[in-house]
This record gives sequence, C-alpha cells and structure tokens, in this order.
Amino acid sequence: MKSEIPAAEFDPKAFLKTLTGRPGVYRMLDGEGRLLYVGKARNLRRRVSSYFSRSLNTRLQNMVSRIRNIEVTVTHTEAEALILENTLIKSLKPRYNVLLRDDKSYPYIYLASDQAFPRLSWHRGAKSGKGRYFGPYPNIGSMRDNLRLLQKLFPVRQCEDSFFRNRSRPCLQHQIKRCTAPCVGLISEEDYARDVRDAMLFLEGRAGQVVDDLVRRMEEASARLEFEQAARYRDQIAALRRIQERQYVSGERGDLDIIACAVRGGVACVQLFFIRAGRNLGNKVFFPRTPEGAEEGAILSAFMAQHYIGGTAPPGIIVSAMPGDAPLLEEVLGEQAGRRVRIFGRVRGERARWLRMARQNARLALDSRLAGRAGMRARLEALREALGLDETPARMECFDISHTGGEQTVASCVVFDDQGAVKPDYRRFNIEDIRPGDDYAAMAQALDRRYRRLQAGEGRLPDILFIDGGRGQLSAAAPVLEELGVQGVVLVGVAKGADRRPGLERLFLSGRRAPIILPANSPALHLVQQIRDEAHRFAISGHRQRRGRGRTASVLEEIAGIGPKRRQRLLKQFGGLREVARAGVDDLSRVEGISRRLAQEIYEAFHGDG
Repeated sequence: MKSEIPAAEFDPKAFLKTLTGRPGVYRMLDGEGRLLYVGKARNLRRRVSSYFSRSLNTRLQNMVSRIRNIEVTVTHTEAEALILENTLIKSLKPRYNVLLRDDKSYPYIYLASDQAFPRLSWHRGAKSGKGRYFGPYPNIGSMRDNLRLLQKLFPVRQCEDSFFRNRSRPCLQHQIKRCTAPCVGLISEEDYARDVRDAMLFLEGRAGQVVDDLVRRMEEASARLEFEQAARYRDQIAALRRIQERQYVSGERGDLDIIACAVRGGVACVQLFFIRAGRNLGNKVFFPRTPEGAEEGAILSAFMAQHYIGGTAPPGIIVSAMPGDAPLLEEVLGEQAGRRVRIFGRVRGERARWLRMARQNARLALDSRLAGRAGMRARLEALREALGLDETPARMECFDISHTGGEQTVASCVVFDDQGAVKPDYRRFNIEDIRPGDDYAAMAQALDRRYRRLQAGEGRLPDILFIDGGRGQLSAAAPVLEELGVQGVVLVGVAKGADRRPGLERLFLSGRRAPIILPANSPALHLVQQIRDEAHRFAISGHRQRRGRGRTASVLEEIAGIGPKRRQRLLKQFGGLREVARAGVDDLSRVEGISRRLAQEIYEAFHGDG
C-alpha cells in the first residue's frame, strides 16, 4: 500500500491522519522527487509523526524542512520492513541514510566434492557448486595467503581442472613438494583423500585433531623404519603448531564477527574482524557515508543490516555498541541463516580483549582518515590559489591515453573530490577508428564520449579537468568541450618537465599563454601529480587488459600452419595459453601434429627470435 501526497499540497497533519499503525517502510522525498531518507517502523503512524511532533537535531531539522512528499509501503511484519528498508537503501542510496559503500561479496576457499582428486580453489559469488565453502575471508589477499599456507601443510592440488586433466608429467608444484601429482597417478585416491580430510579439518578449526593423527602416523612410520616419511610428518606437526600459535584465538572454537565503530568529525569508521573455526582470518575497514550527528548504535544497526542481509551472518556477533533494533536483527539474520544468531554488546575475558583491539583499530583508522582529509583540504586550497580560482574545487577529473605502438588504445578518466579518489566514478574508453598513435584524436574521442553523457544528465561535471599533456593536448580538448556546450570547467594541461622528472611539471590553462610552474614542494603540485599518476596507472592497466585479451585470441591464430584443431590440441595438452607460452621447443614438438619447425615458430611468436 502506498500513500502519496502531491508536493505542492504536502501537509504533515493531514498526511499523518491517513497513516496506518501497521509495520512498514517510509520514503521521504523533496520537491523534485529526490529521495531523502528511507526508514522502517513497527508502527508507521507513531514513527513518522515523531519527525513532526518533537524537537530535532540540526541534521533532522534540515531533512524535515526539505520533505515535500512521503511514500509508505505497509508490510506484514517488522522483519519484512527491515529487509525492504535494506534493499531500498542499497539500490537508491538516500542522502540522509547511513550508507555502506563497499557491498562486494567476500571470497571463500572452495573444496569440490564431485571429483576423485578434489581441488582447493577460491570462490566469490553464489555457492552453487557441490562441495564445501570455507570463509568468508576479508579480502583476496587474506584468502590467497591461506591457500598458500594450505599448500605447504597439505599437498592438495590447486591447479585448474583443464591443466590437471591434460598433464603427462608432474609439474613444478610436485618438484617443490607442494603437490603429490595425482594428475599422473603418483598418489592413490585413498592417500589423497587423507590429505583432503586433513585440510578440511584444519579449515574447520580442528587442527588439534590433525596434529594427533600426524603424531600417530609419525610413530607408525618410525616403527616401520620409514624415517624419511616420519621426518615429513614431524615437519608437518611443527608447522601446524606454529600456525596454531599465530592464528588461533584463545578460548574460541566457533565462528564469530567482531565489529567496532568510531565516530568523530562527521566521519565514521567500522572495523570488522572475522573469526572462523577459532582462527583469526583478518579484518576489513569500512567508512560508511553517515549523516551528521549519527550515533554509534545507529551506524552499527545500518551497517549490520546492509552487510549481513542477503549474505551470511555467523552465529555470534560482538559489537562495540548495541543497536537499538538488536532483537529484530537477530530474528531476521537467524531466519536467513536457518539457525540462531546472537548479538553481544557486553563481553568478558578473551572476547573483551579482542573487542578492545577492534576499537583501537577503528580509532587508528579514523585518525588516519581524518588526517588525510585535512591534508586533502589543504592541498585543494593551495590548488585554488595556484590556479587563481574564486572557489575551492570540489570535484576534479583527469584523462590519460595508453597504447603500444598505436595499438589497443585505451583512455582513462579518474575522479577526485575533497576526500580523495572516487573510484566508483572512474571510467575507461576503448578508442576506435582513429589513426594509430594519434593521441590528440584519442583524447578528443574520450572527452566527447564522457561529457556527452554528463551533459545528458548521467553524472556531474567536474570543477577542474586535467589533461595529461601539454599545449597540444589542451588544444585538442578545448574544442570538444566547446562543441558540447560544457561551461564552468577549468581546463588544465599537465606537461612533464625537462627529462620527465617529477617536480618540474608545467600547468597550461586554457586561454593563458604562459604555463604555471609550481615549486617542487608545493601541496598543489603534489595533488596534481597524485591525480595525474592515478590516471596514468588506470590507463595502463586498462590497456594491458585489452592487449592481453587480444593476444589470447590472436597469437596462435597468427601462426601459419596452426589451424583450429592444432590450436585446441595445444591448449588442451598444456592447460591453457599461458602454459603454451611458457613451454620450450622440445615440449611443444611432442604434441601430436606439431613438427619441430612449427614448434620453433610457436616459441618465437611468444618470445621473439633473440
């Protein structure tokens, strides 16, 4: 059910009379229909009327003064309202809500169960495969560290299935004792299954049981006078003991998240620590967008709803401040997980020590963030003075071009505001239909595509537009903006100095003959260098990706004598193009249909003839 009042006729008293006392979600909009705030309520009439019948803080007064319409959706239960509120906040990003910007799924370690020799790998996304998922891990780096650790402790294969199926001899991983080479039958299914079982027990937090089993095997091997095998078990035991000392949380054997929040200067920081099967998998820091005056409990409530709804919550969550709707969160997250989920605000002993550590990490990360913002404001003010602007710039964009010999040209656009890089607004453009190596035409095409969209209302124009290049690039950029009718944007060309040394850059302003040369220690120059270098990095990475895709499709196709059948045979025998590129002439010539002369041509196509 929706209740709508036209903006021109909005009257709080009249509107409140129409409201129901049932649970639901309300959406507050301004005179132009823009969403200001989304909220949930157990009793819609009572909750919405509270905005108009009591004294409010400055933030809420400002929001309420902008309300010209309120839309209401009635739900069956408060739990349904919480889920709908979370969905709307994530999709619509209202201005006055606490907003968690990082909403990516977390990586897991995946062990397939439908194979004779299962593979350990990493996974992100829907868990649709048959097998076990262990995690989540706070980031890809933490997950890869654990995969490397598992490879040292338990030699379970981690190679791609295509690589595994097409091996005729053991690979390097077997030679350095990180794999038992099941691909060529050097280990039985029974012995391999034992290694898989040990890896699973370790990931489940039952390392003690693994150690006990290894001790028993070591003693049995020693009794059989198999001292080399016993020594391997001994080394495994020692490695596991070291890991236990470093990674395990004293007194914990289950799954637990620890969340701490710090708020200061209008900025909020949330630290999330992942404890899985008693092991500390690491932590992740978040800086949610928060309205002015938001309190710690409200921030954690919004964070937990956005972070866990639609995902997976562990059985226990320890928080630095109890959310006001903790019982509701427990109910919704428990129903979603199919088991009980508890939120703890008061803890003792070892859990209290870990919560103190999370709080300390949140404060330190917030200090760093605030220091960075203060430094950013100082650099922006210095840039305003250096360029002679009337106002401090709030948004800046920078373009750069990257190619190799004029091929696979890519243009990058990076965006910065008063808090630093705005990565969600970054864009890349694959440049087509220009003369190879014509950077001026490439820049003109990228600018036309970018600002044609912005002029159509698909984004926000910058206050300053930096172009990586000198007067020539500037002369190519200015007509594009003029043709599109872009006004109010300061156009600046950033030219490298003598010998391309940092600190000697010259800044060319459109309509001004002499360049601006700033001192090497100028905060304004440091900001320009940071933005220019980021555009350069983003352009190069995009070009390399495009070039890599092109090479994947074309290297073998360009070799005379390599047709579809031979190409497929090579890829299957070596498990992919990367392994073909690494192979030597002798290895290549062993493939059916590949003569030594053809193998030499393949090798030279990847490595050159020198």
